Amino acid sequence: MSFGKHCLITTTDCCFSCGYDQQVGKNGAVQAATDGLLGLGRGSVSLVSQLKQHDITKNVFAHCLSTNGGGFLYFGEDIVSTSWSRATMARSTSGNYYSPAAGTLYFDKRPLGVKPTEVVFDSGSTYTYFAAQPYQATVSAIQAGLSKSLTKVCDPSLPLCWKGQKVFKSVSDIKKEFKSLFMRFSKNTAMEIAPENYLIVTKNGNVCLGILDGSVAKLNFNIIGDITMQDQLVIYDNEKGQLGWARGSCSRGTNWRKLLLA
Repeated sequence: MSFGKHCLITTTDCCFSCGYDQQVGKNGAVQAATDGLLGLGRGSVSLVSQLKQHDITKNVFAHCLSTNGGGFLYFGEDIVSTSWSRATMARSTSGNYYSPAAGTLYFDKRPLGVKPTEVVFDSGSTYTYFAAQPYQATVSAIQAGLSKSLTKVCDPSLPLCWKGQKVFKSVSDIKKEFKSLFMRFSKNTAMEIAPENYLIVTKNGNVCLGILDGSVAKLNFNIIGDITMQDQLVIYDNEKGQLGWARGSCSRGTNWRKLLLA
């Protein structure tokens, strides 16, 4: 394996794999010590924790997921960016998730009137999940702002979808109809969830909401999943106890080192 300035590092007792047939416990918590083994969770057997134990890297990593597929995964402490938003990690009540603590939800910079709810970052979740009250408030706000050119339609892809007067080919065709969400964690720290970070266009040419109702899975916290992390550099600094994020292209050909050090 190649890490930083080292050409090759060999170790015989560092392992990684994937989990399967995991059982979900109370409030959506996975009851397994191996949860996050490949998903880079906060558990002692996650890959990033093992690299730390072997003094290969610091317990710091970042990922950048492209809307076009692909992206990059970075290990190490050479992330010195001052341009990214950051929040202090809180101990999640829902297991070994990474959490920036409770967040207050805004739509188009207006508060939705929902009490702050615990938020966790989970790159193992394809979509974003909101607890019951934040989900209902978000759906109501989005639908209230849509023009009459969009009508609800049944689509097997996701629970809530709309069709237009023509078939949509990408989110770019429709994102002007939607407003940004904001998740505020403190006075100076917020994450913008732009339309392209919560919408998908299906093979049927409809646009669907990529934020799902977490209460169906009995979740009482919000999960920021991959759809919301797309084209954002997300940094997990376990050494300083910080989570960070910065918007930027994650496509092939991007100077990702410049993004890390900006």
